[in-house]
Amino acid sequence: MIIGAATLAPGEALAHASDRGFVLLLPTGHYLVGGALAVAASFAVLWLVPAGALGRLGARRLTLFGRMPDLRTATSWGSLGLLAILVAAGWLGSRDPLSNPLPLVVWTLFWIGLTMASGVFGNLLDWFDPWRGPARLLGRLGERSAPAWLERLGYLPAIAQFAAFAWFELVYPAPDDPGRLAWAVSIYWLVSLAGVLAVGHDPWIRRCEPFSVFFRIVSKLAVFERRDGRLALCLPGAKLAGAEPLPLSGALFLLLVLGSVSFDGLMRTFAWLGAIGINPLEFPGRSAVMVENTAGLVLVPAAFCAAFFVAVWAGEKLSREPVPLSRAAGTLVWSIAPIALAYHFAHYLIALLVNGQYALAALSDPFSRGWNLFGTADNYISAGLVMGPGAAWVLWNCQAAAIVGAHVLAVVLAHMLSEKLHGDSKVAVRSQIPLTILMIVYTVFGLWLLATPTGA
Repeated sequence: MIIGAATLAPGEALAHASDRGFVLLLPTGHYLVGGALAVAASFAVLWLVPAGALGRLGARRLTLFGRMPDLRTATSWGSLGLLAILVAAGWLGSRDPLSNPLPLVVWTLFWIGLTMASGVFGNLLDWFDPWRGPARLLGRLGERSAPAWLERLGYLPAIAQFAAFAWFELVYPAPDDPGRLAWAVSIYWLVSLAGVLAVGHDPWIRRCEPFSVFFRIVSKLAVFERRDGRLALCLPGAKLAGAEPLPLSGALFLLLVLGSVSFDGLMRTFAWLGAIGINPLEFPGRSAVMVENTAGLVLVPAAFCAAFFVAVWAGEKLSREPVPLSRAAGTLVWSIAPIALAYHFAHYLIALLVNGQYALAALSDPFSRGWNLFGTADNYISAGLVMGPGAAWVLWNCQAAAIVGAHVLAVVLAHMLSEKLHGDSKVAVRSQIPLTILMIVYTVFGLWLLATPTGA
């Protein structure tokens, strides 16, 4: 779908706007050791936590507001109108991806910014869903049962669409070209509209539309919760205390997202470029490494999926009271959600800080006509915000803290979920040993990715 749209307009390859701005050449050995020890220590402390304490803590809520009006249909039409303007700007505006608002909004404000915001405030995409308004107009909105064939597919449609998105973002030579991106976004919206018309809005959004699925998973970590029209405050990840196990396809979807973001960092490193026979100081461009990067995009998520399932299987063996692997994996995969969010934050933070400034300027003049709609068109773009030793130290520590903190939270959530799974605190701790070892290894890998030199 996205891949097909991308081939409609061949031309010059452009750099992806969300590439890392500089290399963090800091003495990171102590960070790697410290991060690994922090994750290990959090697991050790869980031996002392009373049975059921985490579940009771997760159930606490502080109500902030009473019943609030549901304005999602109105905001959906506003989102669709903005999307139409952005697509038109992709075709009619500047060819420069740092002046045209479409690539800046898609790759920076939507994929980076909205993901981070949803991890704090909740599922914001539910309010900006560009299919809800048309679905209500056409009578396809509302709770309805999914067809039997769609239930059997599970999250496979979301997996297929996200895989196409990841390939377009990471492998295709020019994902920032405004014209090609406009075709891709238009076709993607029409395909999802067809899905909404075929099976209904809620079944399609719940299982098939990958960004709705991903943002809903990430929103489980948010400290705000909207339930029955009321807004409440809760602890990070507390909503996972009542989460139902994901089916196998749902677990694979979340692992695919994490694996693709990890490969996004790996594919630019000297280590990866050297492994595929490329001189990192003479990078020939994306077109020359499409086959190798496609293979990497398949192999890295597949390796992480295999490691996760092996760890869960080994943990159930160690527990001596095993539950079915599908149920254990579907429950424990929720603990991967904070890791996915933290990697997203750490990997794309610099891009958000720099390209976010370009986005604010481009939105004021979407068609490059000299407009200044929001007073931001002439803003000075401060790339120095992320340059220099002082900025590098602050950014590195923010990124490292996010990765280590997320893995610690993941260990705590895995214990809470495992206790719910087994009904016994000591059994839960035993079952978490292999998964904790995997998280320690992944913490070290994530910190290494942030610090290692990149050549593309």
